[in-house]
Amino acid sequence: MSARRDRFRHIVETLSRHGLGFAVGHLGLDRLHLPGRPAPLRAGPSGVPLPARIRLTLEDLGAVYIKFGQIVSTRTDVLPPEYAAELAKLQDASPPVPAGQIRAVLADELGPRADRLLADLQDVPLATGSIGQVHESTVEAPGGGSDDVVVKVRRPGVVAQVNEDLEIMAELAKRAEQASGTIAGYHVSALVDEFSQTLRAELDYLQEARNAEQFAENFAGDSRVHIPRVFWDTTTSRVLTLERVRGIKINDVEALRAAGIDAGGLAVTACNILLKMVFEDGFFHADPHPGNFFVEPDGRLGIIDFGMVGQISDTARWNLVRVLLAVVEQDAGRLTTAMVQLCGATEAADASGLQASLGRLVGRYAFRPLAQVPIVPVLTELAGLLRDHRLRLPRETALLVKMLIMADGLGKQLNPEFELTAQLAPFTRRILLGSLSPEALASRLKKLGWEALQFGTEAPEMARRLLEVLERGGLDVHFRADELDRLLDKAERTGNRIVAGLITAALIGAVGELVSVQPERWRGWPKALVTAGLGGVGALGGYLAVTSRHRRRR
Repeated sequence: MSARRDRFRHIVETLSRHGLGFAVGHLGLDRLHLPGRPAPLRAGPSGVPLPARIRLTLEDLGAVYIKFGQIVSTRTDVLPPEYAAELAKLQDASPPVPAGQIRAVLADELGPRADRLLADLQDVPLATGSIGQVHESTVEAPGGGSDDVVVKVRRPGVVAQVNEDLEIMAELAKRAEQASGTIAGYHVSALVDEFSQTLRAELDYLQEARNAEQFAENFAGDSRVHIPRVFWDTTTSRVLTLERVRGIKINDVEALRAAGIDAGGLAVTACNILLKMVFEDGFFHADPHPGNFFVEPDGRLGIIDFGMVGQISDTARWNLVRVLLAVVEQDAGRLTTAMVQLCGATEAADASGLQASLGRLVGRYAFRPLAQVPIVPVLTELAGLLRDHRLRLPRETALLVKMLIMADGLGKQLNPEFELTAQLAPFTRRILLGSLSPEALASRLKKLGWEALQFGTEAPEMARRLLEVLERGGLDVHFRADELDRLLDKAERTGNRIVAGLITAALIGAVGELVSVQPERWRGWPKALVTAGLGGVGALGGYLAVTSRHRRRR
């Protein structure tokens, strides 16, 4: 408890030192009596702007706060641009752990197996970070000789430090939201919760190893990509051993040119690999900065660092495609709906205002094909509109947006004329065509049929309950609020199911048109589709018959 209180005291001192003392009272930390603590400074030392003071504060508070700032800097749907730009400058400058401590961790964690790594372990680390550091070594190869490896070792004591700081950060976020409606509008507690999940996942090197193997499986047989092999016999939650990747850093344009590599072609290849992760695999590298990509001597793209990954559902991918198509088609109404759904919300607080803002946005890209719409300005402006209307992207979607922006930036470093949307167009086209495949339509027809069937069985009971409520004396006397909410919810779903039944019937008529386009692919499917569709229509007809009889009995 004393250590926790000391940490709070350190936070108070750091806030005050950087001119953020006015926040101490709002956070309820003024009860910590600190003799000699300087008075709160609203203007900040030497007139330093507020975003810069926040960055300096996070740097002084240490690794967990630095990482939080780095991740939040990508959330332009939550953070104003001037704050995001300042926090993006945060650097993780953790001092290296002495080699003796690293060797002790390996010996303690791996036991006799550590000897395989310790013999050739290089004392000078290849990289250091707040969570762990990386050393070079070798392991004996099965067929003789040795394999070059990198060994990632978690820093001693980091788990306890991270957990304590995350608990304190969650408490501070909660206090800040209670003290300020403006802060509450930025969803700070939710951001801290998302960050906590991300950082705790990075603490577990077994998860990173599984991520690497998933990428290796997704790119099996792809000659463009090299995912390093995991050495499982010397990998645990504290130690990760991977095949060493060597090559030219992808943004070293001079070295690429000297090696005879076409930077423009490399930009296209690299970004197509990243887009495949998103739009085909649904599992993507969420931190594609240049330090994680190397061009190997054989021309393959070596990818490293699998601690931060994202997974995207088919629904989220489809909603993202709908956003891009609505921009191209200048359909502000559809864009509004797609944006709200992308955020996982049911509606915007000011839907008409949001639609008007989106209408102005799409007007600027009138008459352009998708390949000519600049994705970064569009995503940046959309993020700003979400922020203005208090909408917030789910974590995975925010990671995806961040990845697309970083991918576009990587492409432009290699070729200033590069535009990610030119590479994005074929993927969106495949998603659209895939939505009309026999498998996709059969799945949708089956779902619609079941919804219609469910509606047919629930509707008579719903109608009976509604009539009983009405007969008890009227809405103004006996209709309880909770009962009204349930009935309205049922009514909304009922309307959806009626529409579902009608769509089912319409889709059956459309199948014939689709079959004529790709007859070889549809061979054997029409019968199943018609059966599924007729099931939905039959259920709808059954409902109509039941409700008709019910009305006659009344």
